[in-house]
Amino acid sequence: MNPTLTVQENMLELRVVLADPNPSSYGAGGMLRPVNARRQVLNISFDKLGDALAAIPQDAWPYGRVVAIEEAHKVPANAMPAIRRSVEKTVDKLTDLGVVAYDPADGNIR
Repeated sequence: MNPTLTVQENMLELRVVLADPNPSSYGAGGMLRPVNARRQVLNISFDKLGDALAAIPQDAWPYGRVVAIEEAHKVPANAMPAIRRSVEKTVDKLTDLGVVAYDPADGNIR
């Protein structure tokens, strides 16, 4: 699973699932090798996005340099314009970094 970003008004939530270091399929995802133990959730500022993406190991990008991006959920209606502007700002930054932004809500690649 590639990294995902949830865009909020003043920050980003970056979710990364690190690759399983054990090449054997025995016990994968089970009690001894749970996926959640490799999952990381980071709250970062917009200006640290490039550094955060550069720090992600190559094996955490199984589909190449593609990030799923979504707007924050359960926010007041009056905050939505600011979040939409933050999404556009984030997509522009991802493009500058050579990372493709995929919006699973509408299936668009930006």
